[in-house]
Amino acid sequence: MRVGFIGLGTMGKNAAANIRRKGFDLVVYDIRPEAAAPLVAMGATVADSPAKVLAAVDVVVTMVFGPKEVEQVLRGPGGFLSGNPKGKVWIDMTTSSPFLMRDLAAEFEAAGGQAVDAPVTGSVDAAIRGDMPMFVGGTDAVIEKVRPVIEAMGQLRKVGAYGNGYVAKLVNNQLWKIHAAAIGEAMVTAKLAGLDPLTWWEVMKGGAADSFVLSHDVPSIFAGHYDPSFPIRLCLKDLGLIKELMDRVGTTATLTDATHERFREAGRRYGDGAGEMTVCKVIEDNAGIDLRVPGDWQNPWEVKHPG
Repeated sequence: MRVGFIGLGTMGKNAAANIRRKGFDLVVYDIRPEAAAPLVAMGATVADSPAKVLAAVDVVVTMVFGPKEVEQVLRGPGGFLSGNPKGKVWIDMTTSSPFLMRDLAAEFEAAGGQAVDAPVTGSVDAAIRGDMPMFVGGTDAVIEKVRPVIEAMGQLRKVGAYGNGYVAKLVNNQLWKIHAAAIGEAMVTAKLAGLDPLTWWEVMKGGAADSFVLSHDVPSIFAGHYDPSFPIRLCLKDLGLIKELMDRVGTTATLTDATHERFREAGRRYGDGAGEMTVCKVIEDNAGIDLRVPGDWQNPWEVKHPG
């Protein structure tokens, strides 16, 4: 099975590397040609358009910034639909709009291809290790066909029909962002009331307040870098998609709206390239305190592949 990968950003380059490690012939493309260099060193080849990637492979994976970018990959000049999707399988891992993506998948399938959505959760360290959970939507037959490719990158979690993967990813990120914003308020309150931040963190883990965000992301606050591997601009993009989804289905968004505003404030203060957990720094700075904790806190982007 020949595999293509389009979108070699922080997560994509590591997911593509894990596909190559499993021995698949790999063809890659990114709008930044230099992004392909580490994969070329691993034996991948480079194509100069999405259509040329598609022509060279059996399965193509996309993991780009958002809806506009994935639409460009499909419909734009040199996109999939300018070539021949017949007999090809497209796995999209982008955090995107389920409404747009169902339309794009229908176009790809009308041209003879098959589509799977597989957005991911976890952090860059999970992408490096190859164990990131993936919300996979599509028919059982096509998912089984590409299971080896998906499992080269992470853990396959079926969510039903195509498009449900995007829904699962958005509501996953909804809870993630709300909890990230709430953690800042809790940490600052605890410290102002006399509870040491490291002690607070240790006793919270394993209790009712625990979560992936608390266990995995709080050390980035202690270290003072707030995890730039996932910048505020991605948080704001995701929160915009979450709001679109909630508006479309007609549900209340009070907590999500408050969280969205907190992330906007973080972007205004620290820039949209600042790390996601600067949403907590807003509260920290408002209170005039420092949540830094000395220690050898491992940066998630510095984790090594276990192989």
